[in-house]
Order: sequence, then structure tokens, then C-alpha cells
Amino acid sequence: MTDTKNHISGVGACSLEGRVFRPTSAAETAEAVEMAFDYRGDVTLSLTSGESIVGYLFNRQVADADSSIEIFPADNPAPRRIPYDAIATIAFTGEDTANGKSWEIWVSKKESERLAEAERVEAAARTSGYL
Repeated sequence: MTDTKNHISGVGACSLEGRVFRPTSAAETAEAVEMAFDYRGDVTLSLTSGESIVGYLFNRQVADADSSIEIFPADNPAPRRIPYDAIATIAFTGEDTANGKSWEIWVSKKESERLAEAERVEAAARTSGYL
């Protein structure tokens, strides 16, 4: 699968944002679809018919020759079903809203918030004469 690796400046190295995948086999298409499914931003699909669809990929059905994706197009509230074999390219064009928001960062932030709250409660207790 060809990956243009056209990163948008300022985007983390782990993000797919700005990348374009041009699968050359069914296996590569399936791999690119899995990455798009896990992506937390819009993708742009270029279809073999020449049509281009921008939207959020929210589902995929893997069934050998009948595999397909479902996407919420940005310009239409109704979801569309697209067969895997109709996909020519998948571009990760929308902002990766999950970029830089790892579990470890979340845990660290929550721990800092808990410590700050404990210090606030302790200071209030000392002021009130309880400690």
C-alpha cells in the first residue's frame, strides 16, 4: 500500500492525519479501512468511479468478497455503504481529535487534579481548625 506520508505540520508522529493510502490489494484495503475505522477524524474516500466522499467512517463489515464500510458523509445526514472494492484511496483529511490524548496523559492529568483537590481540602480543614 502506498502511503504518501504527507504530514500536516504540528501533527504528532503517531497520527495518521494528513496521510493518504492507495491500497493495491484487498488485504491492503482491509488494513487501511481498519486504520480509518480507528481514526477519530474525517476521511476522504476516492472511489474507483471517480467520486470523492468526505466523512466519518463509523462501521465496517468484513465478509470476504462482500466487505463494506459505512460512512457519515459531511454533506449528507444519511449514512452511505461503500464496498471495499470501490475504494481507490483513503486520505486522513480531518483533524485527529484523539491525537496526543493517550491513556497515560489522561491518568497523569487526573492524578494532578486529585492532588490539587486534596491540598485544597487540607488547607480548608487547617483554616477551620480541624487539622
